[in-house]
Amino acid sequence: MPRWKKILYALLTVGAVAVCFWLVWSFVQKPDTCADGVERTGGECIGVNGEGYDFGTPEIHDVSRAIAEENKKIDGRPHVTVALMLPLQADKPALRRQMRSDLQGAYLGQRQANEGEGEPPKIRLVLANPGRAYKQQQKVVDTLLRMADSSKDRLRAVTGFNLSLDDTREAVERLTQHKVPVLASRISGDEIANADRTDGTAKPRFPGLARLIPTNHDAAQALANFNGERGRQNRKTVLVYDKRSDGYNESLAKAFSGIEEQGPPGPAAMPFESPAIDEPGSTGNQFSQTANNICDSGADTIYFAGRTLHLRILALKLAQVDCENRHYTIVSGSDAASLRQDMTEKDWQQLRGEGGKAKVTVQYAAPAHPDAWRTELADWKKEWTAHHDREPAKEELPQYLTEPNAALGTLKKRIETTRGEDIKLGSTPSLEDSRTMLVYDGLITIGKALHQAQEGSAEAAPSSADVGAQWPLLQSRHRVRGASGLICLTSSGNAYDKPVAVVELDPGREGLGKLKFVGLGWPTGHPQPKNCVIPSSAP
Repeated sequence: MPRWKKILYALLTVGAVAVCFWLVWSFVQKPDTCADGVERTGGECIGVNGEGYDFGTPEIHDVSRAIAEENKKIDGRPHVTVALMLPLQADKPALRRQMRSDLQGAYLGQRQANEGEGEPPKIRLVLANPGRAYKQQQKVVDTLLRMADSSKDRLRAVTGFNLSLDDTREAVERLTQHKVPVLASRISGDEIANADRTDGTAKPRFPGLARLIPTNHDAAQALANFNGERGRQNRKTVLVYDKRSDGYNESLAKAFSGIEEQGPPGPAAMPFESPAIDEPGSTGNQFSQTANNICDSGADTIYFAGRTLHLRILALKLAQVDCENRHYTIVSGSDAASLRQDMTEKDWQQLRGEGGKAKVTVQYAAPAHPDAWRTELADWKKEWTAHHDREPAKEELPQYLTEPNAALGTLKKRIETTRGEDIKLGSTPSLEDSRTMLVYDGLITIGKALHQAQEGSAEAAPSSADVGAQWPLLQSRHRVRGASGLICLTSSGNAYDKPVAVVELDPGREGLGKLKFVGLGWPTGHPQPKNCVIPSSAP
């Protein structure tokens, strides 16, 4: 064979091998796609999707599809995109049910915002999964920032956020630093909030951040105000706190420690350390010792700064200690709203003991409760009538109760409308754990901001800056009448004097325990002012 042919064949062979190698390399390097906009990373499906993908979580399959159908309904009409950023995969059934409650609130809020105001722009809702404990939030934030700059997506707000963690804070900080408005519906940690200042000189750490619920500091004050003398630090109270780095735990421990002390001091704070939010680790062994120490201390009120999983373990350990028939009350923060879902009939039996009398009661500051407005309004009318010897006129009723009560009625009607349209949401939304109510309020708050920021023709969507600038204007006449309470935002985007629903988990005498609303607690010690006009002396 001529030399030139040998060289040609050699070159062709090398070229063929190179092409094959490139094809194999490209196939290996190709992302493992779970769905459009979602990639499998570290065993999780991370990304953003608004076409009905359920992220491998069957509990949210139906409601994800319902959101996609609403998105299709407004396709071709003036709209902007809002992202709901929450972890959307979990091993535990209880956590997956909580996700369903969140998404049900998002869908109902999207429907109410799109139909209730009746004005453009409409909301296209997308789901953003940042992974367990927000560990892969950076990739999702990258996507959301691109969507904010896209003339097609027109992302104008990000809501959700349910865990006060370092990765959550980093996600919120990066979004707001890039001028993407954030409305946090369910985080209570003090470290993910702008400081309220009346002089207007401080530059906010999170420009464009708004929050719907009180910080842990405000919630602790509300609990103390509600409980009066029993809620103050004294010889009958003790703080049990988790040393693990966690914004929620840390700010709640600080808030409980800051409650005014009355009388002789109580026992020193008792720390423990958990391995993670949803892992018990050795906490059971730690709490066995803690329970014995609490018994010997004489304390009967335990301020608990930790997550729901570990709260349950502590309650059961306290019930096991034979301590002269002492009844314990554990007081905790908003994360405890999920406790009832984790309790079994055996757990309830253990908390009530052999005689059927409750050995341990858990009280917590829930961000909302469906019985709050009806119960408080009935009590207010009863007291008013006793003083005035007549029924109050409609205009005499307190709007801080009547307006949220009406908003809750609207939410319930929206649920019934959905059922009448045979739209499946995976289950009938339950309002007791407050999740559906809060995420619903987040969407209608964003809807109000969008409609107020809208200028010009329907096709001219408001900018991100215009939407973020609306947060501090949502007060007084422009207050948001939320199902969880009146939402009146300060100049720093914090909910002013938003009440907490003081709720108790009572084991009862048999069967499953009861979740009982016992009253409203106000951070300032008194209800929001008329028309929710924020006073100049407000913190």
